[in-house]
Amino acid sequence: MIFQDLKTYLLPIIEILRWNKPTGRLILLIPAGWSLWLTPNGSPSIDLVLKILIGGLLVSGFGCIANDLWDKDIDKQVLRTKNRPLAANKLNIKTAYFILFLFLLGSFLVTLSLPTEGKIISIIIALIALPLILIYPSAKRWFKYPQAILSICWGFAVLIPWAALEGNLRSPVLFFCWLATVCWTFGFDTVYGLADKEYDKKIGINSSAINLGSYTKVTIQICYLITTMALALCAIFNQLNLIFWPILVISSILMQIDVLKIFRRKDFAINKVGIHFRNQVVYGSFILFGIIIA
Repeated sequence: MIFQDLKTYLLPIIEILRWNKPTGRLILLIPAGWSLWLTPNGSPSIDLVLKILIGGLLVSGFGCIANDLWDKDIDKQVLRTKNRPLAANKLNIKTAYFILFLFLLGSFLVTLSLPTEGKIISIIIALIALPLILIYPSAKRWFKYPQAILSICWGFAVLIPWAALEGNLRSPVLFFCWLATVCWTFGFDTVYGLADKEYDKKIGINSSAINLGSYTKVTIQICYLITTMALALCAIFNQLNLIFWPILVISSILMQIDVLKIFRRKDFAINKVGIHFRNQVVYGSFILFGIIIA
């Protein structure tokens, strides 16, 4: 009975943090890995990797809670999100705010624990990122392409690890790694928006999946192409050895094939979109593996 009560209490918390869906957490941490292993040092310590992992999980959880607090009433009207804890009244709003505060505090403490040479700049970047993370959930109400704001938020997952290790942001490698991350995020989140497209139209909220119209497919393809080209430039600047290139080429081709699969039929079922999302985690991880071994 005690374990059952504990499960009943903890399950909505796990759901609001999306810890029951690890794909979304991994897809944030992958660009952080690109950044860490593309730095001139190229060999981050286990201690720093763990801090970036914990920080990424805390910020991701913070963003998910903020999103659900903003969208509680909208989520009730969308098939994919109507069973989220706040929308389904499985979690108290006060509890959600309390967890939000704990995760914000935890992520700040992780930032404070980063290496001395990169601590100040990492804190500054984190403070710049915070309002954008909080604004993003409202963006679909007033901006035609809210995925663009999410992409910028995702870009901080590249900037903070680099700053923590290098103590500066002055590098063409960092710029192209950031560009790859932003374009990749815009691409896969536009695909994700396809599942909610008809609901969003009825409710009257925006997404790139709606506003790109007939250009949606080609935009996603271009985003993925820029992603792999930007990572190729990172590899050239860093003089990665030849083992990286077949990995990047294979990943690039598979990304494009996946876009064609999504648009092969006109229905954008949740399971199709989910498969595409999970595949991006695989391809991004494959590229990260290539960077590490190269």
